[in-house]
Amino acid sequence: MTRLASYGCNRPVYQVQDSSALVRAHRSLLRRRGVGGRVGRTVLLLGVVSLLTDISSEMVATVLPLYLLYTVGLSPLLYGVVDGVYQAGAALVRIAGGFVGDRWRRHKEVAAFGYGISAFCKPALIAVGSAWGALLGVILLDRAGKGIRTAPRDAMISLSTPKEQLGAAFGVHRALDTTGALLGPLVAFGLLMWTQTSFDGVFFVSFCFALVGLAVLLLFVQNPRPKAEVEEAVELPQGNRLRLLAERRFLGLGLAGALLGVATMSDGFVYLGLQQKLDFEPGMFPLLFVATASVFMVLAVPMGQLADRVGRTKVFLGGYCLLLPVYGLLLATDVGLAAVVLATILLGTFYAATDGVLAAMASALLPEEVRGTGLAALITATSTGRMLASILFGALWTAFGYEAAVAAFVVVLLSALATATPVLMRMQRRASHA
Repeated sequence: MTRLASYGCNRPVYQVQDSSALVRAHRSLLRRRGVGGRVGRTVLLLGVVSLLTDISSEMVATVLPLYLLYTVGLSPLLYGVVDGVYQAGAALVRIAGGFVGDRWRRHKEVAAFGYGISAFCKPALIAVGSAWGALLGVILLDRAGKGIRTAPRDAMISLSTPKEQLGAAFGVHRALDTTGALLGPLVAFGLLMWTQTSFDGVFFVSFCFALVGLAVLLLFVQNPRPKAEVEEAVELPQGNRLRLLAERRFLGLGLAGALLGVATMSDGFVYLGLQQKLDFEPGMFPLLFVATASVFMVLAVPMGQLADRVGRTKVFLGGYCLLLPVYGLLLATDVGLAAVVLATILLGTFYAATDGVLAAMASALLPEEVRGTGLAALITATSTGRMLASILFGALWTAFGYEAAVAAFVVVLLSALATATPVLMRMQRRASHA
């Protein structure tokens, strides 16, 4: 059994007096901004499902970088491989999930299957213990569940929302989703500090959260009804759904997303760099995930609304520009607490400006009958890019050192922005004249 002492956090680091206050404040924020009346019941319910599921997932995920590097003893290169597989290992099943949901108009059922797989992987973690091969298999199966559910879920959001409000709808969903990502690490470490024992209790409580989320989906969410008139921005030959990948605007969006993904350092590598520079206690490490998730949660809805108002392409590219000062902070020689706070704020803003906004950009292009397949293909492209980024960064870190790897990624990011910006701006101009 791996014990809490392995992480050097055998004394309390923080306390949560009332986690429900966070959710109530979040709901109040949505009401003040007038979002509640602009998004449908399906969007809100799927947000609750994602909130509960992300609490479950993040309870066991936020310690993974420290665990693999400092407890298991993997090299940065091997960690990069594992991190990349963790992010993109479900690519093929993701496309299959989107395709099946489109083909039979059963987005809810396909999503429920994916949520169910991930839920029952949590007690499997207890069963396999520290057997590395079996543990890796459970992790990959959990990622497969995530891959299956993501595209059908996003398809249900987009099919339940008018095109002009897609940014706001995805923003509301991502805000609720990220609330779960914020609460998950707090619940996990609260349990560990309370029990002072193994992770079995964390895995069991994680399973309970996932099971409740699955129940909400099965009992309360309905499949969106087909619209009488489908607004199509992409003309597809009949009988071949995968031909959407050949449409110029959608292909440009996928290539730009993949290219920018290759230039994106994973959060784990960013946080490991900050931890090395400040040499803070390893038990504080998950708080970096919490801080970033907090910023993402607060800004997801405003960024989605801003994208709907001023243009999704501008907000999306602006979000990627925020990574440049993050990389700059990692190259600085004198890094204090203020730099760590700034880095987490910039990372959270980056996710708020890119994650849901990219899904909204794709949803506006894709016809209803291939919405899930197209979103799955786009997510696969960006996830593959990030998988390559993790492997590349791990290799550079192992060969040349951390700072050299970060400097190389600055060059890669500038090149990716220079290539992707004209492609996306040209795509936006074509859409405005369509």
